[in-house]
Amino acid sequence: MEAVNRGESYIGDLSSQALSAVVTSGQLQATTDQSRIADVDALCICVPTPLNKRKEPDLSYVIHECEEISKHPRRGQLIVLESTTYPGTTREVVLPILERSGLRVGHDFYLAYSPERIDPGNKSYDVKTIPKLMGGIDSESARLGALLYRHVANTVITVSSPEAAEMTKIFENVFRNINIALVNELALLCKYMGISVWEIIDAASSKPFGFMPFYPGPGVGGHCIPLDPYYLASKAKEYDFHTRFIELAAEINEQMPYRVTSDIIDIMNAHGKSIKGAKVLVLGATFKKDVDDIRESPSLKIIPLLREKGAEVLYNDPYIPEIRIGQDTLASVELSRECLSEADCTVIAADHSCYEYQYIIDNANIVFDTRGVTRTMKGKNIIRLGE
Repeated sequence: MEAVNRGESYIGDLSSQALSAVVTSGQLQATTDQSRIADVDALCICVPTPLNKRKEPDLSYVIHECEEISKHPRRGQLIVLESTTYPGTTREVVLPILERSGLRVGHDFYLAYSPERIDPGNKSYDVKTIPKLMGGIDSESARLGALLYRHVANTVITVSSPEAAEMTKIFENVFRNINIALVNELALLCKYMGISVWEIIDAASSKPFGFMPFYPGPGVGGHCIPLDPYYLASKAKEYDFHTRFIELAAEINEQMPYRVTSDIIDIMNAHGKSIKGAKVLVLGATFKKDVDDIRESPSLKIIPLLREKGAEVLYNDPYIPEIRIGQDTLASVELSRECLSEADCTVIAADHSCYEYQYIIDNANIVFDTRGVTRTMKGKNIIRLGE
């Protein structure tokens, strides 16, 4: 909070210069004082929606914030939920809590759902250029929501209801999860068949219709894609409907860190080296390239798995100076010639653009590339996922 009010950005996609401009002009102020809720015309609820230990939706953050809002009611206020969640959350969870204040939706306050659609690290699309999706509880809520978001986004798409907006968001993420699972499974098959999955994807991408390339990797991460299948599956059970295909895809992707760990062990064995006592260097702690986000990152699963097998694991990530693994804190090591040459195996877990991959190949003993970033490069020491 203090950093925001000083105009110091901690978000990679937002410069401190841009943040400072709106702070110094008085357009933005961060606070933890919940009573300030009553001072604003519009509220956007953007809180985490994780899973519990049983992989069930945990809406405690949403519920808590709605309870705080209901304590400080303001007539005429627009309230928008932006957190990714299952269809029905806005109407079945948020609305009853807000109406505890004695105010009625559509008369005293207005309620809508508008999902976040940001793609971290994407230089081509931002908040302004990505169409904003929005569904209101009633027609006036929808109208006010559209008016609000037209100040932010070039295009606002209004759907028929909050449920439609919630389902659209979760479908977008489940779509990615399923297609990533498909290509991950193809990568495992290609390995057994002695075919390069990367060659197959590149060749298939030459078809100008009916194909959209997805790429294998060490697993999926971020706040949405690994969690959303379970949010949808949980809601589906209320209708005695089981999303078998969706849940299977989630399971395939969840197994990829274990598959990658097994591959690393096999690679060590093939080179006459036991994983116990081996030094493994993991490049990239984030869940995707060029971001500073480690939520649900495959690396955070691969590293402890390797340590459990007796490996000495180091990591490098220019975006993440340190990570917490169990009770230990690991610091990012310098990516030097010495570090690369001393490692028995170097694993490319996140394909950051800032890495000099030829330099890595030239100085490492073995390079295990889980992202396919080296597929146009030469080196006898390169082993790729799905080859």
